[in-house]
Amino acid sequence: MDMPEHTEQRQQSEHAGQREPEHAGQREPEHAAATPARPGTPIGFLGLGIMGSRMAANLCRAGFPLSVWTHTPGKAERWAAEHDATACATPAEVAAASEIVVSMVVDGAQVQGVLLGPDGAVQAAAPGLLCVDMSTIAPAETCRIGRALAEHRVAMIDAPVTGSSPRAEAGTLTIMVGGEPADFARAMPLLDVMGELIVHVGGRGQGAMLKLINNALGAANAAALAEALLLARATGVDLDAFEQVCAAGSGGSTQLTLKAGPMRAHDYTTLFKTAHLLKDVRLCLEEAQTAGVPFPAAGHARDLLTATVGRGHGERDYASLIEAVEGLAGREL
Repeated sequence: MDMPEHTEQRQQSEHAGQREPEHAGQREPEHAAATPARPGTPIGFLGLGIMGSRMAANLCRAGFPLSVWTHTPGKAERWAAEHDATACATPAEVAAASEIVVSMVVDGAQVQGVLLGPDGAVQAAAPGLLCVDMSTIAPAETCRIGRALAEHRVAMIDAPVTGSSPRAEAGTLTIMVGGEPADFARAMPLLDVMGELIVHVGGRGQGAMLKLINNALGAANAAALAEALLLARATGVDLDAFEQVCAAGSGGSTQLTLKAGPMRAHDYTTLFKTAHLLKDVRLCLEEAQTAGVPFPAAGHARDLLTATVGRGHGERDYASLIEAVEGLAGREL
């Protein structure tokens, strides 16, 4: 059941959550064995992409025996051989060998497939299995999937992350968690390996919602940075001076620190795909529309990201949105 809870963090800050409507006849997952995971606890990991492969590697190094699966044929076998893990043929096979299953895939359809599909984790899940979905999907999808899992006495928390691949590799991600406090506590030792700041933000779906807001805000900041850089160039401002002054003033931001250099160099080495950021911004705008809250800065970022994908940069880093700004201005940075 999805309940409003106080925010829990290492420093125990507070934050209000929202209640997901209760559904008659829904069975609750078993929490009798909800002992926090520890090294030696068998863990499953579904999804070995840019982020997932690095997050899973940290779990291996921390002493958690891993069973892994990913969509790309042969990739799980190669990864498992390199990390002393076990490759599985299906998500169900992963679940059969695990007490906790982590999923880190692209979208809601993939989460649905790996957890609830014909070969999904639920098909072989023992009562009391905990699913930790770290993907970025719509809050409504998170809640729907969680209710379906509960029918099989399987628990779920949503634990999306912020921070690109270098932070995933370093184990310094920020992780925002929605779900029952007992499930959060059970997963915390895993999350602590993968992240630096872990915050329990409320009931199930609240982690997903906060992640969408964060990414939409980041996209709006990135769009503003691209436009400001091009304006500075067009008016003769030295771009080194631009970075130095803005970083020390009210124009400073994480996007300035991370993306000004790649935008200036037109270096789009993928840390976070443009297409994935566009997906997140679209999901956030859908939530904003439902809530009746305007978010025009995110709408503008969506349009620039759409144009960037249209220019063929969907699989490249979102620093490539400078290309869309250059196209609108008819000049290069």
